[in-house]
Order: sequence, then structure tokens, then C-alpha cells
Amino acid sequence: MREVHVPSTAPSRRAALKSAFAVGLAACLPQALSGCTGGDRPESLTVAGGEPGGFYLEFSTLLAAALERHGVAGHARAVATGGSLDNIAELRAGRAAFAVALADAAVDQPRDAPEIAAVGKVYENYVHCVVRKDSGIRDISGLAGRRVAVGQPGSGTSLTTPRLFEAAGLGTSADAAAPPAGTAVVENLGLNDGIAALKAGSVDALFWSGGVPTAAIAAAQQEVALGLLDLSGLLPELRRRYGGMYDRVLIPDGSYPGVPAVWTVGAPNLLLCRRDLDSATVERTVQLLVHNAGELIPQSTLGVQFLSAESLINTAGVPLHPAAAAAYRTLHG
Repeated sequence: MREVHVPSTAPSRRAALKSAFAVGLAACLPQALSGCTGGDRPESLTVAGGEPGGFYLEFSTLLAAALERHGVAGHARAVATGGSLDNIAELRAGRAAFAVALADAAVDQPRDAPEIAAVGKVYENYVHCVVRKDSGIRDISGLAGRRVAVGQPGSGTSLTTPRLFEAAGLGTSADAAAPPAGTAVVENLGLNDGIAALKAGSVDALFWSGGVPTAAIAAAQQEVALGLLDLSGLLPELRRRYGGMYDRVLIPDGSYPGVPAVWTVGAPNLLLCRRDLDSATVERTVQLLVHNAGELIPQSTLGVQFLSAESLINTAGVPLHPAAAAAYRTLHG
């Protein structure tokens, strides 16, 4: 089982990223982004993002700005959504050209829907199980009989969290008055509503799948003492049920003030498009991810394996768009 660590500070990560791409990679893809012309680029592009306060929307906003700045499209914008499942729906409906989504959400799609493809893995995702320090909850089994925010419908969290409960042998119930033994009472709350409920004490735990640190959780930590549960013990059962897309990942000490390092479950986050997106736009977007990676790293996050030459092609079984695959073959010789 592959273990993923993050650097202890963001500056060292950014320095490593810049040095990695400075050593010869900039010359690997021959067509410069500055060579894009108005006649062979889309007039406008939309990037499906995520919830305010989360990493998806922050990354998607940076990507949209870079797509426009470097001439991949005449205009580009990011839009707020519920998360991975909503983003994939936006792609399939043709309302977005690009979307960020968890690999497990991208794999778990109907066979008769329009085909989606990966442009690249953009970063590692971390499942947070956030509890109040005064809750007495020390592991996931302690969620039995408790009220838990499990992500809003349309989010990747709402797909992953039930899998975690199944792997832990916990049931779920919507009956807060008399939940059956061995079950957690679940509420479909997203990041911001879930944090508000956690601070108010109307839920006992919040599941969130995102980058490290997630700004909204870090801000909440200033108001109420929070802790994170170790979820890594669920990995063998998760991988048995759903395959090898899940990893053991470390949220480092100090990512959130006063919260010690904790192992958890991670899944790749992918930049996706429809398979019928034109090849020139896809190739230029790959060039952007490679040559201008430093512009696409939100300042709030430490990240991991972010836009490295090796990790971009690790798309967890989601096929690359043919133009992306060709661009990476050129990159790697």
C-alpha cells in the first residue's frame, strides 16, 4: 500500500516544484502557450469548481485565470458547485469544459453517459473526519449513535463517506430520535453548513474531502478546538471493495493549529474533460499544467504530489484524453 507524505511547509514544496520543472522540462513540449491564436481557440471555457472555502473552487479559479491569461481560451471562468458529482454532471451536460473531481467519483459513472477523460491528476485528496476535541470521540467506531455531517448531495464527500462507514461496519440512519444500535445519524451537510453545525454542537462530526489545510476548517479551529480521526485502518477493506485508488496519506502536524499529525484516507483528484473536447485545447491545457504549475497552487494549501511530471499521469484508472496522452508521451520522450 502506497503511503503519501506532505512537506512540512508550503515554501519548500513550491521551491521543489519550481526546481523540478526548471531542469529541462520546459523544453519538452514544443508548442508554447504564447503561440495560441484567436482563430484556433475557444472563445470561452467554464471550469466546474466546488464549494466556497474548499480547495476545488480555489484551484479552479486559478486554472480559469491561467487558461485566459495564457491564451488557451478567450475567456474562462470558474463556477461554484456542490463538488465532484456535480462537476461531472456539468461536464456531461456540456455546461463545463473542465472539472475537478475525485477519482472514485469519476470511475463510478453510468455506462450510457457521455464519456469523460482525464487531463491529469492535479493533487492528492485527504478525507477529514473532524470532531470537537471535547466530544470524547477517538475513532470512527465512536460515531455510533452520534450525529454526523456527511457532505452535501453532489459532492465527492457524499460518495466516499458511506464507503467509509461500510468499511468500518457502521450503519447509518436518518432517525435522530431513535437510531438503531451501531449506526450513526447522518445529515447531508456540506463544508460550510457542516462547520456551522459542528461549532453549534448540532452535529458531532464532519466529513470533508479536500486539500490540506482546508481554509474553512482552519478558520473554524480559531473558534473551537477541533480534532481529526485516523481513518487509515479502513484502507484494507476499502481497497478490497473498491480497488486500489485509495491511499494512506498523512495530514502533517500543524496543518491545523494544535492538531497533531494523523493518517487518513486519500484519493487522487483529477482534472477531467469530455472525451470529445477538441485536441488543441486539451494539449494546451497539459502544457499549462506543466509549464505554469506554479500559478496553480493555492496559497492556503500544503498539497502533495501537486502537478509533478510523475503524478500528472497517475489517473487511477480513468483514461487520459488521447491528446493529453500524446502530450505526456512527448514530455517523457
